[in-house]
Amino acid sequence: AVLTPGWTDYRKRVFYDTYDITRLLHPGSNAIGVLLGNGMYNVEKTPGRYTKFTGSFGLPKLIAEIDLRYSDGSEQRVVTDAQWETAPGPIVFSSTYGGEDYDARREQPGWDMPAFHDAGWQPAAVVNGPGGQLVPERIPPAKVFDHYHPQHITHPRPGIVVYDLGQNFAGWPEITVHGHRGDQIKLLPGELLDSNGLVTQRSAGGSPDAQTSFTYTLRSQGTERWRPRFSYYGFRDVQVERKGNPEIDSLEGQSIHDDVAVDGHFRSSNTLLNRIHALINNAILSNMVSVLTDCPHREKLGWLEQTHLNAASLMFNYNLAALYAKMSDDMSDAQLADGMVPDIAPEYTVFEAGFRDSPEWGSAVILTPWVAYQFYGDLAPLRAHYKSMQRYAAYLDSRSRDHMLTYGLGDWYDIGPNPPGESQLTSKGLTATAIYYQDLTTLVRIAGLLGEPADAARYRDQADAVKSAFNAHLFHPDMKQYDTGSQTANAMPLVVGLVPEEHRAGVLANLVSDIRKHNNHVTAGDVGFHYVVRALTDNGRSDVLYDMLMRMDKPSYGDQLAHGATTLTEAWDSDPNSSQNHFMLGHAEEWFYRGLAGIHVDMSQKPPRQIQIEPAPVGDVASVKASYHSALGEVTSNWTREGETFSLTVRIPASVQATIVLPPSYNRTVQVNGREPASASGASALQATGNRVRCVVTAGEYRFTARRMN
Repeated sequence: AVLTPGWTDYRKRVFYDTYDITRLLHPGSNAIGVLLGNGMYNVEKTPGRYTKFTGSFGLPKLIAEIDLRYSDGSEQRVVTDAQWETAPGPIVFSSTYGGEDYDARREQPGWDMPAFHDAGWQPAAVVNGPGGQLVPERIPPAKVFDHYHPQHITHPRPGIVVYDLGQNFAGWPEITVHGHRGDQIKLLPGELLDSNGLVTQRSAGGSPDAQTSFTYTLRSQGTERWRPRFSYYGFRDVQVERKGNPEIDSLEGQSIHDDVAVDGHFRSSNTLLNRIHALINNAILSNMVSVLTDCPHREKLGWLEQTHLNAASLMFNYNLAALYAKMSDDMSDAQLADGMVPDIAPEYTVFEAGFRDSPEWGSAVILTPWVAYQFYGDLAPLRAHYKSMQRYAAYLDSRSRDHMLTYGLGDWYDIGPNPPGESQLTSKGLTATAIYYQDLTTLVRIAGLLGEPADAARYRDQADAVKSAFNAHLFHPDMKQYDTGSQTANAMPLVVGLVPEEHRAGVLANLVSDIRKHNNHVTAGDVGFHYVVRALTDNGRSDVLYDMLMRMDKPSYGDQLAHGATTLTEAWDSDPNSSQNHFMLGHAEEWFYRGLAGIHVDMSQKPPRQIQIEPAPVGDVASVKASYHSALGEVTSNWTREGETFSLTVRIPASVQATIVLPPSYNRTVQVNGREPASASGASALQATGNRVRCVVTAGEYRFTARRMN
């Protein structure tokens, strides 16, 4: 494990880790050695080094105990106290943001072995902790995973070498070097190169005057190997500068992320869709270190909107039950006395205005544990944070006027006439009030699950009042559209249930019309695109999403790939001045599983609706293979189509019922495992509604075949 323990608000909660060290002990004397780094605990401003913010809980400190149980039944406990000794180590600088410097000349060989002579070391100072409760760390630790080797090596200037590792990722470089004592290697990581072929950190907020770098000073004892321990970065290229004449024998990049279980797999016959899937997935992994970071370089902060808007995209791929429970704790710890939940958690730095208090971000305290419940079926996080949810709903009520909210960031990074930032195409009142309504309707369901009927009724009344006000202020029934008619303005009300039933078809048609008007390009931003994906998927218009994803010009995923991106970029237009490694616009990932493969999972539903498979063959996609390890077991959806014939093979886990829905118009000569559905073992409740065929199946594997209706 690396970078442990995980990041928390140390005044509220401090993680500890437990290890079985039996295999490390041997008869006779033993010793333990500890290296301490600053992490998010101590972020200091350092001239020449990049720093997002300055904030400190104090100097690095340690609390530890060793419990020994001997074979004769006796026990011994070794604890951190004034008998421990300390000394400065060879890590002469470490910063989560600014990088790390290591002077191997300051190493003390054997410092962590029993026979070490510790003359000159000082007794440890006994100090108080930062105030947080000590709790066991339950999230998977960060570890080193992939190893990237140079794909290209260039020499843009005398004495400067640039290594292209071929992939943008979060991690650090490792080098093996030889040279003379005092020789120095400076490693400058970055996502992009400038016009001179040099590494630039402009996409990550760095500048020539404030860089993130890693420096190693040689001790001159043969070949030396080194990598940072307490600082990581998001990068693809590494620029090497030397003092003296050290020689690099090898350089590789090591990616890090939380050691989460892989729950999902997706593959299609369409190469571009597969590349988009990889683009988004690489960004997800790069931003999964203790929290869901926005980026692995410039900020490394837990911006909360992506925890619920991208939840399905994340959870279809990885088991995040423990991480989501931890992030809900972070939100509760960050909540203010008046109920407000800041846009980031842990709140290591305090931003201003909408960057601290935006309903689309703060609502994560309600919506994030709810989505986790839908995927994992665990009531514990809902119960643990119900009071925090109620306090936040009350806070939003206190900020509302005529049941409307009109503040915040809105549809962040939507595509308008100005550079991306706060919402341009959609009023803040639409996104803020729509998500307020979503909060209230979600609380109705949570209160019901937790046995709080009075709360459920109260939240239902509030939601009804918000719905009435929303439609009175923002709906234009004559045009069948909301607010400005933007993609976000029409998609959000459709998804959260604000559109009157008689107008749903018209609002959906306007959403599609706006997309077609923009030549199948997206205009929605960080908030709105999630709802565009959901609105089109859930209303049978995956064909429109397919057309959007097949674009290769700006703004699109395809354009990012065409410009060499290997992780999802912050801005739709691949702006080199913005981060090249964000997953906030990765909502299409959900469509690969829920839309194309058709795997719907909702543990809040009753069987057989907890799992539903409803694939959507579109465009030139000839086949899809997808699997998801749900809370109920492995679910697979593999389909092919050839000519007029559609074949779907599904696998349903033991003791589970599921609903299978065939694509529209594939309703002729339907067979299940080569038999008529009525006589197929395990299949029941066959229904034909309009041009759709659906049936309920029990556990097992089934192969459906059907022909398209002419």
